[in-house]
Parts: sequence; structure tokens; C-alpha cells
Amino acid sequence: MSALGEEAGELLGPKHTTYVVARVAPGDTEVDAVGAGVHDDVELGSVSKGVTGFLWRDAVARGTLAEDARLGEHLAVPQALADIRLSALATHTSGLPRLAGGDVLRRTWALWRAGRNPYREDLAGLLAQLDGVELGKPRPAYSNLGFQLLGHAVSSAAATPYPDLVAQRIAEPLGLVDTYVPLAPAQLRPGAVAPRNRAGRVVEPWANEAIAPAGGVRASAADLAVLLRAMLDRTVAGADALEPSTPFGRSMRIGAGWLTGPMLRRTVTWHNGGTGGFRSFVGIDRDHGVGVALVSASTRSVDGAGARLLAEAGDA
Repeated sequence: MSALGEEAGELLGPKHTTYVVARVAPGDTEVDAVGAGVHDDVELGSVSKGVTGFLWRDAVARGTLAEDARLGEHLAVPQALADIRLSALATHTSGLPRLAGGDVLRRTWALWRAGRNPYREDLAGLLAQLDGVELGKPRPAYSNLGFQLLGHAVSSAAATPYPDLVAQRIAEPLGLVDTYVPLAPAQLRPGAVAPRNRAGRVVEPWANEAIAPAGGVRASAADLAVLLRAMLDRTVAGADALEPSTPFGRSMRIGAGWLTGPMLRRTVTWHNGGTGGFRSFVGIDRDHGVGVALVSASTRSVDGAGARLLAEAGDA
């Protein structure tokens, strides 16, 4: 175990037994994996929304999507949702609820009781759930549904499935060899780290078409280090997704998925994530040129440890 792995372990505590960590700073890159290898892949959870933000901004830059594109132009959604701008989906200001469908309680119970993936639909199933969805006020409100629809709209405009779009626009240009989007558990690679709940029991991976743009991307410690560097250097496609454009909460602003605001006396651009068996944190401090990614095969939060690793890197 490297010094970085030990430092992360001390911050996480003994109940985190399997985790991957990456930290980049000017002239230095560190990666480690405890209970796994540095090329073994983990679920990024809602950090996937940041990847979708990159894809949306890249599509606008390429001219694949208009800046003011609307949802109904690219997906077969009910008329009540057709005029939602993709920019509103990207900033969680569309008025959409957090989830679609009327069986949220049943899904949540299945997740906590049996470790089942609560997102089991394909795209057609997701779109079928939109009948009866009502828009709220267009104010900041976190929506998994919004980012699911954003990612699938971007894919539709490009006539390219979401996993292929991640590969073509993000993974391949950056040389990310372990980053991919499985649409079914059978598509997990041999190095996939098993998700575990708070009790340490293996649960179902979150691998299906509907959730992919909001929570389905997988990556390794090695790839996360490359992604962090590309975010800091603005060499990742759609890098302006990182630029805060819209107020989000009391002290935060949001770009395309990525939040920016104060964290341990620094200004950090970040996203975290949680699935049925992983917790994740990815953040960059652009003022100090440092970045940290931390993902644990547990449902115990890693946010505090990730923020501390980032602050200590900036102090070095």
C-alpha cells in the first residue's frame, strides 16, 4: 500500500476495506487501490452526471446540439415535457422530480432489503414512465431523471448509444482503458470490483440502459487520475461543463452537472455519488492545480475523506 492509500485509509476508517484513490498535483500523480488493483473498475454513481455534462457541452461545441435545444426535439417525451431545455436538465433547474415512476417506495425497499438495483428499465421503459410526470417550478432541485434524459437526448442527437459516446468522446481521446458503461451485469469486465452495502454484503451492480447517464459509468484508479489531470488542464471534451453558471443552493454554483463552491477553505469543483454498493467523490481545486478521486465499495460516505485529501494536496 502506498502512502496515499494509507492516508486515504486513515481518513476513511477501518470499515472501508476496498477502495481506489487517485491524486494529481503539479508535476505529480499518485494512484492506489486497496482490496483491488489500480486497473480494476468501480461504479462512479452520480459522478456519471459530470461525464454526461462533458458530453452535452461537447455536443454543443461540435454543433450536434443547439445551445437552446429542447428535450422533445430528441426524445419521444410527453408534450408537457417537450419544451424543457437541455441546459435546464444540465443545471438541475428543469422542474422535473428526482425520479420517474410511481413505485419509488417499492424500489427503495428492494434496494435496502435485498440489495437490488432499483433502476432496471431500458430507455423505452424510462420514457414510458414519463406519462403523468408533472413539472415543478424551474428552480434548483437535484434530479436523477433529468440527467437520465439529458444523456439519452445527447446520444439520440449523435445517433450513438450512450456507452459508445462515452468511449468515443471521453475514454478513447484521453486513453482511459478501464472506463466503460455496462448496460447489464453480464457486461461487467473481469476486473470489476463487487459492490457492497453498509454491512459488507455483495449487492447488485447498477448496470442498465436507463440509469447509465446519471449513474452507470465505471472507471479505475488509474483512469481517474488521467481524468483529473484532463479536467485541470481542460483537455477533456466539453471542459466548459466545469464552469459554474447557475446558482445552486446557498453557496454553490453549477455548470453542466459539476458543482463549484467552498470546501475546507478552498474553492472546489466536484461531484459525489452513491449506488447500492459504492460511494464516490471526484473534485479539483483549480487555484492550486490539484485533484482527488476516491471511490469505496461501501455505502459509507467518502466525501469528508476526499475533501481532506484534496485540501492536504493543496497545502503541499
